[in-house]
Amino acid sequence: MPNVRAIPTLRRRRLGQIIRKYRNDAGVTLLSAANAMGWHESKLSRMETAVARLLPQDVAKLMSLYGVTDAGVIAALEGLAKDAGKRGWWQTYGDVVTLNYKDYLTLETDAESVHVFSPGAIPGLLQTGAYAREIIAATDITITPQQVAARAEVRKTRQAILTTRPEGRPLKLWAVIHEAALHQRFAGQPHLMRQQLRHLLDMTDLPNITIQVMPLVGTPHPGMLGIFQILRFPHPWPTVVHLENIRGGYFVEGTEDVKVFEGAFERVVAAALSVDDSRQLIKTLLERNRK
Repeated sequence: MPNVRAIPTLRRRRLGQIIRKYRNDAGVTLLSAANAMGWHESKLSRMETAVARLLPQDVAKLMSLYGVTDAGVIAALEGLAKDAGKRGWWQTYGDVVTLNYKDYLTLETDAESVHVFSPGAIPGLLQTGAYAREIIAATDITITPQQVAARAEVRKTRQAILTTRPEGRPLKLWAVIHEAALHQRFAGQPHLMRQQLRHLLDMTDLPNITIQVMPLVGTPHPGMLGIFQILRFPHPWPTVVHLENIRGGYFVEGTEDVKVFEGAFERVVAAALSVDDSRQLIKTLLERNRK
């Protein structure tokens, strides 16, 4: 039976990258690996470049060729091979969700934890619906009001990953938010920020969520250069960094580059208020907002 041509989804690209890495690490040529599997060389090449499917039942044999015996690694690869072509819930929103955003949502869905420094706004996973609509409308100046509403709905739907997750435990989120973002006000909506601050406090009660505030008066730190998010995954998947700007975002995946951002986040955490002091500051700002 001919191999079905696959859509090169992000999951399939990541699967292709890692099976190519294991082959190269083992010093096995593409031709010899394909011959051992009874495939044409081009078939394995297409799997490694994400334009052909790797079936879950072929994973263990392929890994055996490469000397990979870790049962956890093999199970993870089989799981990704099974889910590589799965469509995410966000696909129903069509072009409202950009290709880059779809890739990010795929990574977030698969991630074990996300660490984020947000200097200008509350992170998306912690936003109320009303706050999300205002922020999206203010920062994405190229979309219509209808698209703003749809993207805000996507953002709220994303947040289910913090409390319910069919395949495992909720996502672990560590967010460092600059205090300036907590002082925002919205014309004509005096209650909006009050609701957002109340929501932040409620989220700090969840055991999988850590929130720190970067004070207005504090020491310089790497986060001064802008927002970044570090997404970590179960072994064997490598950590990915996501950077955002006014036109969307992009990913950093090189090991050494990722280490730089991990070190930067450690410095950001050290410069921020403690978890308890951060919670107290949010409480204080909430009380002031009620006047």
